[in-house]
Amino acid sequence: MTENCKIILKPGKEDSFRRFHPWVFSGAIQRIQGEPAEGDIITVEDWQGNFIGIAHYQIGSIAARILSFTPVEIDTDFYRQRLLAAYRMRQSLGLENGNRNNTYRLVHGEGDNLPGLIIDIYGKTAVMQAHSPGMHFARHSLAEALKQVMGDAIESIYYKSETTLPYKADLDHENGYLLGKSSDDTAIENGLKFHVDWLHGQKTGFFIDQRENRALLERYSHGRAVLNMFCYTGGFSFYAMRGGARLVHSVDSSAKAIDLTCRNVELNFPGDTRHKAFAEDAFKYLDTMGDDYDLIILDPPAFAKHRRVLNNALQGYRKLNAKAFEKIRPGGILFTFSCSQVVSKENFRLAVFTAAQQSGRNVRILHQLVQPADHPINIYHPEGEYLKGLVLYVE
Repeated sequence: MTENCKIILKPGKEDSFRRFHPWVFSGAIQRIQGEPAEGDIITVEDWQGNFIGIAHYQIGSIAARILSFTPVEIDTDFYRQRLLAAYRMRQSLGLENGNRNNTYRLVHGEGDNLPGLIIDIYGKTAVMQAHSPGMHFARHSLAEALKQVMGDAIESIYYKSETTLPYKADLDHENGYLLGKSSDDTAIENGLKFHVDWLHGQKTGFFIDQRENRALLERYSHGRAVLNMFCYTGGFSFYAMRGGARLVHSVDSSAKAIDLTCRNVELNFPGDTRHKAFAEDAFKYLDTMGDDYDLIILDPPAFAKHRRVLNNALQGYRKLNAKAFEKIRPGGILFTFSCSQVVSKENFRLAVFTAAQQSGRNVRILHQLVQPADHPINIYHPEGEYLKGLVLYVE
């Protein structure tokens, strides 16, 4: 802890912390005692000097992320205890399942009381990602604690935070291995194999949060013509193929993503001619395609990462879904998602409903989808609920 450095809150701003919300916004601060640097551990107090919590300090609208609401030492043992709690929860979920599944999220930031930290497990490799300077500076302690907790269950830890840390923080955030090194980039999810590009891919290399939604799609795929938009690594595509889809087309604007999709399909269904992939802009593809599909997946990247672009994002969701409603065959099923944290369930649903109304189609909700259990939501931090989706039947 930086000696004598404190955040003093304005009167009345302590209420959210009595409800254990972990974020200290800059507008709630009356003054800062001392001169903390980015990532320092700092004490948070109310205006009367009462202890609130121990936090990582950073410059920005979120000025601190509270690690503990009790006065404790933030050290390797602290991180070990938090990681152990996260690991035990995943074990209780049965996510480690030998040859059936070796891929899951071990730490989901605030949902696991480790704000600013993501850790995904791919077989024997853990991929760690920091979203705050404090977690970046703690990366070596975290790696040591993680190895203590998981033992032989992991052999390598890769640190991947170049694109997630605040760019103004001027941090030395080069990606690289903190422990060991792995050339095995193949992981298993629900019995299906896929290549993980944790060196250069998006996020930590794969979108683990769609695991259960991909399994649901498999149940609806038999005999259908499937279009997987924004396919990235092709997860929905090879689940659809295992489900007995008549044909599967994968579309992504990135040629690298298309290459990875094709490799993953070939890994599971070598020589299968049902699959074709196209490196093309999603909106252009939707504009020019016919009514060939009766199952469409819309899983775009986050249209809004900040509230100031929320309206543009909602317009994008309306436009995207309207085109799908226009083109999908009668009796078709649409899986549609938003992974934007700033887009609420209500806003997303309204955008999709507006698109359905514009199309004039009869549409029914079959499922309302969320993130899986290994992406838990801290009950005191509702902002952690970011993934939302709908499965719709379109007459």
